[in-house]
Formats: sequence, C-alpha cells, structure tokens
Amino acid sequence: MELTIITGLSGAGKSGAIGAFEDADYFCIDNLPPRLLPALVDLFELEGSKVERAALVCDVRGGIWFEDLARELGEVQKADGITPRILFLEASDDALLRRFRETRRRHPLAEGGEVLRGIERERMLLADLRDRADVVIDTTGMTPWDLREAVAREMAPGTRPHMQVTFSSFGFKHGVPREADLMFDVRFLRNPHYVAEFTARTGMEADVAAYVAADPGYAEFMARLENLLDFVLPLYEAEGKRHLVVAIGCTGGRHRSVAIAEALAARYQSDLGATTAHRDAGKPPEVRGT
Repeated sequence: MELTIITGLSGAGKSGAIGAFEDADYFCIDNLPPRLLPALVDLFELEGSKVERAALVCDVRGGIWFEDLARELGEVQKADGITPRILFLEASDDALLRRFRETRRRHPLAEGGEVLRGIERERMLLADLRDRADVVIDTTGMTPWDLREAVAREMAPGTRPHMQVTFSSFGFKHGVPREADLMFDVRFLRNPHYVAEFTARTGMEADVAAYVAADPGYAEFMARLENLLDFVLPLYEAEGKRHLVVAIGCTGGRHRSVAIAEALAARYQSDLGATTAHRDAGKPPEVRGT
C-alpha cells in the first residue's frame, strides 16, 4: 500500500495539496489524529478493501495528539511494513501572515490573536518532522494551481487525469442549470416537438437526431462550436479545471439539446472521456395545440 502523509505549517496550502491526490484517485482524509493512523492502515488492509493509495493530512489542528505522529509513523512501518512518504509544506512568515489576514482564519497556535507568535511556535514544533520529510515545498508566491502542479511533479501521485467534460442538455422552460460552466442555446434549430411521430420521443433516438441534424444551420453551427471547444477545453484543463459542464439548451430539453449533447459527447469521448447528462429528457412533453 502507498501511504502519503501531508503536513506542514498552517496556511501553507495543505488543503490544496490534498486536492492533487484526490485528482489522482487517492483515498484522502484531512486532519486525521495521528493516533488513529495504525487502525486506519489496518482497515485499509482488510480483505476486500479497495484502498491501495491513501493521502492523509496530519497537522497541529490535532492538538495534543499531533505530538504522537512520529511515533505512530514508526508503528505503521514496524507492524505493517509500510514506509509512509511525508510531504511537508511551508511558506515565508510574510506569506502566511497575509493569508491569515485575507481569510480571517485563526491560527491554531496563536494566543491572543498573535499570528506571528503562533507561526514561530509551529515552526519549532515541526522542525524534526520537516527534517525527515521526503519532499519539502515552499508555497510562498504560489497560486493554488502552481501548488497542485508542484505536488504532482514532486510526489508523482499517478498520471495526471484529463479534465472530465459533461455535455448536459436542458430545457429553458424548466430553468437554467446553475452548475453550467459554458452554455449554448440551440432553439434556432427546427423543433422535432412539432412532428407528431417525434413529440413523445427524445434526441437520443437516431431518427430524431437525424431530423435535428438535417436543419440547414446545423452543420455550420456544429463546426464552429467544435472549433471553439477545441480551443478552450485545453485552456480550462491547463488552468486547473477538473470537471467542466457544457450545457446545451432548447425549449423543453427533450429533442434538440439532447441530440447535440450526444453528438458532442461522441466527438470528445475518446480524448476526454466525455459523458452526457439529460436533465429534462424524461419529463413528459406538453400536449400540442390543435
């Protein structure tokens, strides 16, 4: 089993670091009391457990139990034959002070609101642990995305996964999806709802999708949309986006938007493992007027 312990100074970015491991499908726990470490490892090693890689944050938030970390790491290594990797995060005093001011968080070792004194105490408490760390990353001046890249580079937590893209269809009359990162309106295409044989069906069916694709504006729209997506998707991924929702809307969310979401997912499935979600496709169609 691969076990990584993430520790270091408060405000140095441990929450951001564990995100890099979550992206690589590690089992992650934040703020684990060290005394629970041996029992947790035993749980991971039970027959049937699917946990092969874990990343755990242990820091001074654990209070009096944090002092047990070095001993518990030794116990795990002795009893289970596992040598945990230690990632230690630090930053300059000025950077830490600025972060605590910006977030208005309380330093766990600050007494009477004296953040700098708390930082000094924490550096002394963590000195030995820093010395035995496998990797030390100074996050001064790093953005959250810089930190994730540094963690992935230094700790190599698996191959960096592709950004996940979901093409989600919806109907405007049912409301706009709040989770959408990009949104496109396809109500300019002819509507299968007004074809009697298509009314009660959806754009997931081949002949309905073919009807949508036969619209004179369809081919050019799809070509321009795919050119845009080809340009922006790599930029979102480079910026650190891990899940992108591209919402496609039509009136009812049953025909045009569904057909186009399916077509786009097929186009990007091999490169990005794109998936679809059809929010309103299962809702009953309105009865057409006579």
